[in-house]
Parts: sequence; structure tokens; C-alpha cells
Amino acid sequence: MPYEPPTHRVERSIRATTGARIVAGVDEVGRGAWAGPVTVCAAITGLRRPPAGLTDSKLISPRRREELAAELEKWVTAYALGHATPEEIDALGMTAALRLAARRALEALPVRPDAVILDGKHDYLGDPWRVRTVIKGDQSCIAVAAASVIAKVRRDAMMAELPGEYADFAFAANAGYPSPVHQAVLAERGPTPYHRLSWAYLDALPRWRHLKKTRIPTAASELESGGQLGFDF
Repeated sequence: MPYEPPTHRVERSIRATTGARIVAGVDEVGRGAWAGPVTVCAAITGLRRPPAGLTDSKLISPRRREELAAELEKWVTAYALGHATPEEIDALGMTAALRLAARRALEALPVRPDAVILDGKHDYLGDPWRVRTVIKGDQSCIAVAAASVIAKVRRDAMMAELPGEYADFAFAANAGYPSPVHQAVLAERGPTPYHRLSWAYLDALPRWRHLKKTRIPTAASELESGGQLGFDF
């Protein structure tokens, strides 16, 4: 099924109605994974024509996605990545972890955006950022689509590079998502240091249920204001 290519329509609207000059597209990957970080990319593209075939990363084959990410990293005006580790996800919850990763990405850009286009319908970013949420923004907005492709390829590469002692989990193929192989090995070997231990999948694993973590608000507050844990980003 063909898809309409993304455009700069939303970015032009933001510029016209708010006076913003620099608009960043923001998208995340890894929200539904059982292992690994949640990764956010912030991309600034200006109003130039993008590389051919740009759309939501989920609609692009893995091989083409890697090729396109390499093109995009040279084509965008600027981009930056932010991550929240499994420990931070366990301590903060996913919404706050997304906020943390997104702020890290935006603050790592060489210039501060005047406005942000955020994929989805919920503004998990909040103040002090001026945010426009766009449902399926990764299909309709060029900057968000670029962010989605770069985030997906970079996070997949990180998961593929995890230590060889965890090769049985096939993280290079499933990127931490619950594939049949991942689930089978998890049931046998239990979670790795890269798994999210506050998630409900542990309820279905009697041998490992005792490892499940419960979020503690005080720890969450400390983590949100601190650095990243676990992964060496």
C-alpha cells in the first residue's frame, strides 16, 4: 500500500502562527520493548526536500532503513539522541522516562529549537518546550520521520552490540522486543542486566517473579534529576 510522503506542512504552520524559526521533530523508539533503553531522536531539517523514500521507520525495510539513516544523518541540519536506561524506566515509569530521554536529545542539539513537533497525541515533554503533537507525525512530518528513522537504526545497533554472553536472546534481531526466541530464552535464563524489571512480563515467569521491581517515588525523583545508568551511551 503506497503512503503519502511526509511534508513540511506542520512546520510551516508553526512558523507562521508562532514566529518560531527553528523547529525540531521528535520521535521515540523502544517504548514497547522488554529490554534496552527507550531512545529519542530530535532532528532539525529546515524546509529542504528530504531523501527519497522518507517515511515512518516502521514502514521501511531494515536494509533500506539503514541506508536512509546514513543519508539523513548527513542531510539534516542537526540531530541528537537521548536515552533512558532500563533502570530509569523502572524507577520513573515510561512517561517520565520518555520525558527524560527527549530532554536529553533536545538539550544535546547544537541549537535550541523554538518549537517541537512531537509524534503522537500526548505531550510527554511539557514545559519549557513549546510542543505541537501530531498523530502519525512520523508519516506526515518530514522532521519527525527523519527522527524516527535515525532513532530506530541507532537503537537497533546498540542492541546488536550487547555482550556476546546474551547472544541467545537474539537482541540483534528483536532489539529487545518480545519475539518468540526472546521469550523462550527469558523463561529459561531469566532477565539480563538490560531488561526492564518493573514490567508485567515477569508476572508470567514464576522462576523469576521475585526479581520484579516496584517504583519508589523518591528514587524516581533522584533519577530524573541525575545522570544515566546502566548503558554506556
